[in-house]
Amino acid sequence: MLAAVMAAAVCFGAPAGEIERGDAAPRFVAKTLEGKRITSDSLKGKVVLIQFWATWCPYCKKDEAALDRVTRAFEKDGLVVLAVDMGEPRRKVKKYVEESGRPWKVVLAEDTTLAAICEAKAYPLYVVIDREGVVAGTRHGAAGEAALRRLLAKAGLGEEE
Repeated sequence: MLAAVMAAAVCFGAPAGEIERGDAAPRFVAKTLEGKRITSDSLKGKVVLIQFWATWCPYCKKDEAALDRVTRAFEKDGLVVLAVDMGEPRRKVKKYVEESGRPWKVVLAEDTTLAAICEAKAYPLYVVIDREGVVAGTRHGAAGEAALRRLLAKAGLGEEE
């Protein structure tokens, strides 16, 4: 069933189902490619930016440099980026991460419930959670650094333009 859902996934487009600004953030458990366990409870007090992506997605690749810049700009302020790869083999994702140098915590969709909770069906999809554990905003599709900064400003990082 999961394979069928993943096979139907597309880059950019559909909105994020039921998760909306102002909702309590979903409770979740995730395991990174390195085997580190992360939970919603372990991230309390941090701003969390969740990116749903895939190695084959041109829009996801387009946003990599922008996501890297905002990560480096705000990690000292408590930003944690969870990059949830959608339905690809572990070996392929691991190789891509090693070659591209993605600095984020990379999680496979099979190692978390986040994709189902957020109804991620189009990529990239961003969900930002503020320090109080509330969904501060979502972003559908690649839009560059300015859009990511505006999204993070909704969670109290930086300034809204």
